[in-house]
Amino acid sequence: MTKYLLGVDGGGTNCRVRLADRDLRSLGEARGGRSNLQLDGGEPAYRSIMDGARDAFAQAGIDFSHASQTTACFGMAGARLPSAREAFAARQWPFASLAVHDDIDIARAGAHEGEDGAVIIVGTGSAGMALVEGRRYQVGGWGFHAGDQMSGAILGRELVRHAVEAEDGLVPASPLTRAVIERLGGDLNAVMAWSFDNRQPADYGALMPMFIEHFENADPVAAQLMEIELGYIDRYVDYFKRCGAEKLAVVGGFGQRLMGLLEIRYGAYVCLPRSEPLHGALILARHNASAA
Repeated sequence: MTKYLLGVDGGGTNCRVRLADRDLRSLGEARGGRSNLQLDGGEPAYRSIMDGARDAFAQAGIDFSHASQTTACFGMAGARLPSAREAFAARQWPFASLAVHDDIDIARAGAHEGEDGAVIIVGTGSAGMALVEGRRYQVGGWGFHAGDQMSGAILGRELVRHAVEAEDGLVPASPLTRAVIERLGGDLNAVMAWSFDNRQPADYGALMPMFIEHFENADPVAAQLMEIELGYIDRYVDYFKRCGAEKLAVVGGFGQRLMGLLEIRYGAYVCLPRSEPLHGALILARHNASAA
């Protein structure tokens, strides 16, 4: 029987690692660098986890050789594809056993403390998953170019497009559209140059605080775009209700900024997560250890 549990919440910009005992009591925690499995064949993620694991053991005052008595569970950004998860799990690891999951699995496990329920991630990216009577339902999470409809990045891209059309005189302008043009350089030439400068989803998602501020000030363009955003969320809510999920937790910074609106729209069906994704990774690790 393994003695320790190791949970990993591997994000695109940072990686969190926590060592715990079998009762999920934290013994040590560390933070590493970027850990998306789609970056450089997963090599940065591997280094982040190994460095973080060593640091977590050191913080706990436990020699790293005890990794051989540890069940590990990784929830990783960029792990939507089974081939990416399998290749990462096949690397040289010092643990007694490990499982590599998509990051939404640990978000869902943490949100409902391992019990049944659905979760949507509404942040820079977006995705959804539910577990109902042992059956797993996963939708979205296909990335900025092919999916992520609920995300701050996609909404930010639509906001930029609308602001450009407003500046061209094709659609009505508003304080929000003018603020976007100013933020991105002051005129359409500057906005075009900005857009071609290797823009990433996070660059568009960074516009969400401005968007929320103008929405709360009754900006008409913000209101129009918010209805589009809520329409995308409607699809996920309807889907998970059809799947039989009795509760849907909302995680992600942008989603939690929308909770007031979501509670008005969906009532008690939506909720905040009970625990964070990193705790969810430990819940899954304990489940795997018990099943071994």
